[in-house]
Amino acid sequence: MSRVHIIGAGLAGLAAGVRLVESGHRVIIYESARQAGGRCRSFYDKHLERDIDNGNHLIMSGNKSALAFLDTIGSVDALTGPPFAAYPFVDVKTGKRWTVRMNEGPIPFWVFGKHSRVPDTKVWDYAKAAGVALAGADKTVAGAIDRNGVLFERFWEPLTLAVLNTTPERGQARLLWSVIRETFLLGGQASTPLVAKQGLGPAFIDPAVKFIESNGGVIRFGARLRSAWMEGGAVTSLSFVDETVTLEAGDQVIFAIPPSRLKQIMPQLDPPNDDASILNIHYRLGAAAPMKALGEGPFIALVSSLAQWVFVRDDVISVTTSASNAIGADDRPNDDVVNQVWREVQTALELGDTDYERVRVIREKRATPDQSPAGAARRLKAETEYRNLFLAGDHTDTGVPATIEGSIRSGNKAAALAMRAIA
Repeated sequence: MSRVHIIGAGLAGLAAGVRLVESGHRVIIYESARQAGGRCRSFYDKHLERDIDNGNHLIMSGNKSALAFLDTIGSVDALTGPPFAAYPFVDVKTGKRWTVRMNEGPIPFWVFGKHSRVPDTKVWDYAKAAGVALAGADKTVAGAIDRNGVLFERFWEPLTLAVLNTTPERGQARLLWSVIRETFLLGGQASTPLVAKQGLGPAFIDPAVKFIESNGGVIRFGARLRSAWMEGGAVTSLSFVDETVTLEAGDQVIFAIPPSRLKQIMPQLDPPNDDASILNIHYRLGAAAPMKALGEGPFIALVSSLAQWVFVRDDVISVTTSASNAIGADDRPNDDVVNQVWREVQTALELGDTDYERVRVIREKRATPDQSPAGAARRLKAETEYRNLFLAGDHTDTGVPATIEGSIRSGNKAAALAMRAIA
């Protein structure tokens, strides 16, 4: 029976593995680290003495691939969120607060409600979204819409930073529109925000590993791929640090590794750079954090601030700043950003002079690939010149940005191609 060899146990590799073992195929996953998850994982932090995620992620109810993945591995109940599509915001500079509330149906009645749309905006401002919908592949978000006005600062900029991990001046409008088309454009039923109750690991990673192994799949940790040998238009062997695996007739290979690592193995490829970074700061309080400012959900969005998204889980407040490399945050010392962000958190959560007990800074230097028009043009196809080699990962051409949804879609696509090749 043919085997499928998957290199990388990040979310894309696990998604491919889940799809394959579900269909009865033999799967071996090789992961260089000692744990699965890659950039989407949870771990116990000894300093905080808490389980934390290496980064924060929002899922939306319209992310069909992600929700189907969770349903397959028996983890769909691991998410939580408000009972309807509501996004609370606070302008840290002015103290102004508002909540964007979307109605359930696809007709956006919410933009006609003064108290449901972004304050100080008019209905016509939202009609200008057509610029993003009609943008060509070479257009950035800032180049496709009107940058003047409140809506840019209070909607387009935070949305671009969150979805594309870059600024509107760099992010491709077409990629942003793909998210709007599948979520916000369909109304509240597709736009309800969801987060992992206990963390990314318990929601996405641990159940996926268990599902794969319980269905006959094998995951080998500490297995770092050094090179792959190609001959006759196919991969014939995989060389790891401590072993060489010779492929048998009918065996398939999926590379689910980041662009920088992929280029080391296959220098002929030209994937987008994966040097877009994210700054995450986790503050532990002496007691459970107050939730009043968050409304119905576990997060709040910030504007006019270095902090962009604040998530609360019990006594840990986790803060995300996307595109930290593009806005200069990567060049600032930890103490500097920790102090500024904490002042912003105090304002956002109405903490007064409450202080934190401990803090952990996590800088994800290679959080996502470049999602500018130039970077998007370099996205790789899942199929390669080798008949038994396929690619997965958020740098491949999934049609959506480098998100959890995109990673899972890439794994599903690579798995489907491998199964077709076996058949």
